[in-house]
Amino acid sequence: MNLFVNDIPVKILRLGEKVEQGHYNLEINASTEPITKAKLINHVWVNHASAKDVDVILDLLNSKVPINLLSLVITIDDYEALKIYLKSKFKIIKAAGGLIKKKDKFLMIYRMKKWDLPKGKKEAGEKYKETAVREVEEECSVSVKLGKKVCTTWHTYTMNKNSMLKKTKWYQMNLVDDTHSKPSLEEDIEELRWMTQKEVYHALENSYNSIRFVFEEYYRGKDKNVA
Repeated sequence: MNLFVNDIPVKILRLGEKVEQGHYNLEINASTEPITKAKLINHVWVNHASAKDVDVILDLLNSKVPINLLSLVITIDDYEALKIYLKSKFKIIKAAGGLIKKKDKFLMIYRMKKWDLPKGKKEAGEKYKETAVREVEEECSVSVKLGKKVCTTWHTYTMNKNSMLKKTKWYQMNLVDDTHSKPSLEEDIEELRWMTQKEVYHALENSYNSIRFVFEEYYRGKDKNVA
């Protein structure tokens, strides 16, 4: 699970899944030592964690006191217990979005003073793929052809004092027609812009870690196909 809490990347792994070397500077064994804010500095791996440990971590990450954590990997001993915990703590919102290509350019949207990708909530009875295409067409007034799934992201937020957890499936798309493209002002989108890879790189400096992750997964998939 690729979770983002206050835009901090938190990768949750099942027991036995490999943690890449070089992705953490400190390992915490949750079965033998407490998890404290003082230990969550830079890049951390929490091993042998329980659902209760995840609860502690989320409270620390959601604290109003600044934290010096850049990324976190958590290995869960009982993944099924974690899912039960998440469903009890959060209201789950399902969504989908698109990474749209036009030759060598990508479509970015400018919303809430950040560069973003078009996405939106899944409607009842709708498949994720259908949601992704509908939301892209509604937010950008473009016609697209659906491609492969890129990845899934999760992120937490608060709405009306309720804890929300949004699950978003991202899909690669190819442009069919952008003759009538325009930003959806109703969705607070101020601008649409086609960007080269270099321009996207600079735009991600004023974006979200979750959006950066989507691009990283897209290029990682391309590299695998080339290999």
